[in-house]
Formats: sequence, C-alpha cells, structure tokens
Amino acid sequence: MPHTALKSRNRAAGLVAGFSLMVAAALAAANPAQAQTTLRVAMTAGDIPDVTGQPDQGFEGYRFVGYTLYDSLILWDLSRSDVEASLTPGLATKWEIDPKDSKRWIFTLRKDVKFHDGSDFNADVVLWNISRITDEKVPHFNAKQFAAMRTRTVNIDRAEKIDDHTVAIITKEPDSLFYIQMSFWMMISKAQFEKAGSYEKYAQMPSGTGPYRFAGLVPRERLEMTRNETYWNPKRIPKHDRLVLQPMPEATTRAAALLSGQVDFIEAPSPDTIARLKSSGMQVITLPYPHNWHYQFNFVDGPFKDKRVRQAANYAMDRGEMVEMLNGLAQEGYATVPPSSPYFGKPVLYKLDQKKATALLKEAKCFPCEVTLAISTSGSGQMQPLPMNELVKSQLEAVGFKVKLEVMDWNALLDVTFKGREKFPAYHAVNVSRATQDPFSGIFRFAMRKQWAPAGGNWGHYENPEIEKLITEIYNTFDQAKRDAMITRVHEIMNADAAMLFVTHDLNPRALSPKVKGFVQAQSWFQDLTPITLGTTN
Repeated sequence: MPHTALKSRNRAAGLVAGFSLMVAAALAAANPAQAQTTLRVAMTAGDIPDVTGQPDQGFEGYRFVGYTLYDSLILWDLSRSDVEASLTPGLATKWEIDPKDSKRWIFTLRKDVKFHDGSDFNADVVLWNISRITDEKVPHFNAKQFAAMRTRTVNIDRAEKIDDHTVAIITKEPDSLFYIQMSFWMMISKAQFEKAGSYEKYAQMPSGTGPYRFAGLVPRERLEMTRNETYWNPKRIPKHDRLVLQPMPEATTRAAALLSGQVDFIEAPSPDTIARLKSSGMQVITLPYPHNWHYQFNFVDGPFKDKRVRQAANYAMDRGEMVEMLNGLAQEGYATVPPSSPYFGKPVLYKLDQKKATALLKEAKCFPCEVTLAISTSGSGQMQPLPMNELVKSQLEAVGFKVKLEVMDWNALLDVTFKGREKFPAYHAVNVSRATQDPFSGIFRFAMRKQWAPAGGNWGHYENPEIEKLITEIYNTFDQAKRDAMITRVHEIMNADAAMLFVTHDLNPRALSPKVKGFVQAQSWFQDLTPITLGTTN
C-alpha cells in the first residue's frame, strides 16, 4: 500500500475513533443511567452533503440528508424489499390534476406538522420554498440549488395558495408525470431561514420536518442528528437516538472502519473486501434497484456525434467481464433501464462484437478515435469508478479508441453535468450514474431538447424528433396503459440511436455490523434508516 494512502487511512481512522470516544463520553455523562444508541454511517461522499434543503453529492445526499432532516410533499415508500419503491403521501396527503385545467396540479397539505424550530408547515411555506429555487428575484433565492434542481423545475410556471393547507402548482405545458418532481423538493423552515438571515448561517441551524433533527456539523468529518421525538409519522420515529454521517470516499477506508468497529454501516464496499467482511461476521446486503451506470455522449463536439462511433463504443463493451471484476455485484447493462423495467420493450442490444466495433470506427474515419471521458473518484451510485473506468478504457482501446480519463471529485463532475457540454466541449462523454425509478429520471431528462444542459439533465444535447413528439403526447396522456406504451417506445428509440454508452446496473451493496438490526433494503436509491436498532453482536 502506498505510504500516502496508509497515512490517509490512519488519519481517517484516528478522526473517527477520536470522535466516537468524545460522543460516547458525552452521552455517558449526560445520561449515565441509560446508554444512548448511535448509528454511524460511512458514506462514499468526500464531504457532508449540503444541509440547507436540496442536498448536493447526488442521490447519496438525498438518502442521508434530504430524507432525514427534511420531508418533501411526496415521499418514497421504502418499507419493503420485495417490490420497487413507490410514491406515498408525505407533507401532502393528496395530489390531483385540476379537471378544468391539465396544467394545474392541486396538492392538499398535511395539517398539524411542525418544523424542528416549532414553526408551522402550511401553504405559505410551500410557496416560499418553491420560489427559493425558481425565482431569482426573491431574497431567499438559492442559485446553487436552482442549478441542481433545474432539470425538475424547468416546466414550472407559478404556484398559488388556495387556502392554508392547499396549493396549486401550474406548469408551462401539460405534464401527466409532474407530481413525481415534488418527491425531490425538500421543505425547509421559512421562519428558521429568516432568523438566520442567510444560507451560510442557516447551514449552522437547519430546520426541517424530517425524522431527524440537526445536532452539529464539522465539514469533511461528520454530521450529527438526533431522533425527532415529535415526528408527524409515529411509525417512522427513529428507533435509535443519534445518527452520525461520516464521509469516506475510499472504499478500503470504509471497510476498515467497519471491521474495526468505528462505524456500523457502510456504503458500496469494494468487491475485493466482500469475503473478508462476511468472514468477520458482517452483514453484506445486495438487491437490484433502478440504477444505470453509463456515459452520456457529447452530441455536438467530437467523435460521438457520429452514430457509428457511439455504436462502436457499445459493441466494444464486454459487460460480462465488468460483472466478473465486480465480483458479481452488478448486472450487465444493455439499455437505460434493466429488463425488469416495464419500459424496457424490445431495444437494440449491443452485444460484444469487437470486429464490428473496429469496422464502424474505420467507416466513420475515426481510427484511432481519440476521446476524453470525464469521470469521478467516488460518488453516489458511482460504484467503484476508478477500476471500472480503467476497464472500460481498455475495452474501448482494444477496438481502436484512444481514451483519456479526466478524473475529478464527485461534486466537480456534477458541476460539469449541470453546466453542460457548451462549458466543457473538451469532454466527449461523462460518466455519471443515474436513477431510473421513474420515466423522467431514467429516460426523458436525457432525451428532451428542453432538458439540454444547463436547463436540464441532457448534458450532451441529444435530440430525436420522434422522441420529442412522443414525449409531448405522453405528457398530455393521463391513461397509464397508453402512456406506458409510448414511454417504452421512447426507450427503444434511444437504444437504436446508441444515445448512451451502456455498461452495467448496480446491485446496491452495503455492509452492516452484526449489531445492526431492523434494516430493510429497499429497491431504491433511497433508504429508510429509522427502523434500525443497535443491539449486541452476540
């Protein structure tokens, strides 16, 4: 092991161990008669996700900060492992389209909900939260969160208060799937923000309605939360006293922390540590979930604007070799969504064919074909990005590509995707894994012209006139069966266009201490930590 890596690991271990001792001592002093329970989680993120509403650090930020400190109008039901997670009422008890106006969505708000600071949740707060991410003229506008949420807010025209517990959100164009976007909109306390006066100060005292309350934060080291005893949903009041989140981007560091008892729960253990974790009595959990590990192509600058080059890249992939390298912790990926998805259909499947890949490159007069790929060192849903990208590089170069990997941290790569290819024309593709739990998240935002970054998630500016027409019809169709058939067709067209470099679907591995009980791994990017208890290892 390099000296620098060992030094980094020892420093991380020392910080974690020192912090754990301080917490234990403080808790014992405060309540010697009854020991409190603390769940310690090691994330893949390199820093604590933003606590001021819409988290950064990808969906890992939502998993551990968004849905812990805060709630959205609509939540995800994460209580089962046998079916894909579905939407469930959150701070809204009901939502429906106005029968007189297909662009007007009406949300009935939950009554008697308090923020952690004691202020009321109501329609005024919802409108204030919507304006802070959509209206640049208001004093509480958050430019960073606007950029991160733009892909989901681009169709919002305005919001209206109907009464104290009812709001209407009006879209620019009809959108039969708009309600899904409200599951990603975290409601922060208007009163607490106004007391703080700025997002910088609010970050030191954030207040949501979620099952955990903010207790303290040290950047790049830890975020502490405590159980919200008065949470509006009694079934989801945490069964442990405290939650401590620790950023550990190195997979080996996370595994070492779990094995040494410094943490109880780790994300994304590396494949080569699984055997040791299991032999040491750790729980290793895997489960398919709506995940796509792929590359978005640049359709304007460079070789991938030629369909033949995109097809060649896909034919170069030995996906079985990737799964083998990952010790079986993944599925071969041939499309945006996996075959289990209701939208999979009958897409073109680019099975390994190196001769065909080379022939396509020569036909496109791009041989050798020089490309630069933007990748991350770690991150939410990124799996094991460094060895995985090295394998992709070797497979591409075996057919005639010449690949340069541009490595950066996770938030820097997200910044590249938010700002779009116009700001980064030197990158010919970006490797950012994505959620596929709904048609917009998994398919539409990478296919629509309206979603061209920086306006949305279509980083490389892909477009297809047939897809544009279909999505317009989908948004105007409220019959689910008809809508699903059209969504499937969109997916098939994207594959025929080789709109992405398809590689794999993750199996969402995580490892837990044997004393962690009650965790139900949902088929989702998000997970509910509230049922967890911490017993003994006996």
